[in-house]
Amino acid sequence: MFENAFRGRRVLVTGHTGFKGAWLTKWLLKLGAEVCGYSTSVPTLPALYYFLSLKDHVRDVRADVRDGRKLAKELAEWKPEFVFHLAAQALVRPSYAQPLDTFEINTMGTLQLLEALRTSPLPCVAIMVTSDKCYENQERPEGYTEEDRLGGLDPYSSSKAMCELAVTTYRHAYFGDSRVRLASARAGNVIGGGDWAEDRIVPDCIKALQNAKEIVVRNPRATRPWQHVLEPLSGYLTLAAELAATDSDSRVKELCSAFNFGPAQSSQQTVQQLVETIIAQWPLKAGPAKWIDASDPKAPHEAKMLSLNTSKAERLLKWKSRWNFAKSVSETVQWYREVHGEGNANQVTLRQIEEFEQSA
Repeated sequence: MFENAFRGRRVLVTGHTGFKGAWLTKWLLKLGAEVCGYSTSVPTLPALYYFLSLKDHVRDVRADVRDGRKLAKELAEWKPEFVFHLAAQALVRPSYAQPLDTFEINTMGTLQLLEALRTSPLPCVAIMVTSDKCYENQERPEGYTEEDRLGGLDPYSSSKAMCELAVTTYRHAYFGDSRVRLASARAGNVIGGGDWAEDRIVPDCIKALQNAKEIVVRNPRATRPWQHVLEPLSGYLTLAAELAATDSDSRVKELCSAFNFGPAQSSQQTVQQLVETIIAQWPLKAGPAKWIDASDPKAPHEAKMLSLNTSKAERLLKWKSRWNFAKSVSETVQWYREVHGEGNANQVTLRQIEEFEQSA
């Protein structure tokens, strides 16, 4: 799918023990890359990182992304040709309880990596993953473009907007010589097998269904751009491969920028629709599953509507969303069903990657 862009190449993935990081690491290994994973810990139990036995197949570094000296040391020793930065505190609600940690991990962690790249003499392609929540959300139905205003009413969203500003600053102030080809990537609400994070709707649904309990839903009427995890990852990989391959200065300049990787408009669905679609695809033995509306008008602010415009990625990268809402949910539920039924998580994950590659 990427014309051997990563085969035999050294890649650094920060946050490789997380949900998206584990999927990306597995895909890179399948593509023949040599991967160094950098993460402070495994954030959940269970964890996809363990299900895929990634420690046995990567250089596994346990360190904090805020540790600039350690980052610089790893860059010097590993000499990555590609860097994918995914390490983050990735949830909105915990950011209200731990704002300082959220800003330190997300913003200062990104700055430490940027600084390590600046002081390293080695060339590389670096993709800094932020979030669709980096935009100043105006609760509008139209998708946000990469030129729209950045902002955030909660610590998580604000920290991601700050990451984008930092990336822009370093790109223009230090990386104009194309030694470090730096871009940022903003994805929608990612779903897929192997996510066990707290405070996420898919893991909440799966846990409840596995234990024959009611599903507690905080914001059933909120609309989100749901996409399977392989969708944005394919965008990150495409962008990185294109940046590495081009010899055109003008092409490098237009690709060293921010990109949205979101789903088609038809995948803009409410949380309620997602929950009910998951329920419909889960085998039930104890009667119909139920969900309860746990909306709280006094709860901390969370966006009610969010959408991404991906025309830039479609135009410059020939990238587009491949799996629609129904397919994304189906593959997500199928992963949990098979693994819950004693299936091999590694085989299921590889099969879904291969199926996605064929569709793309």
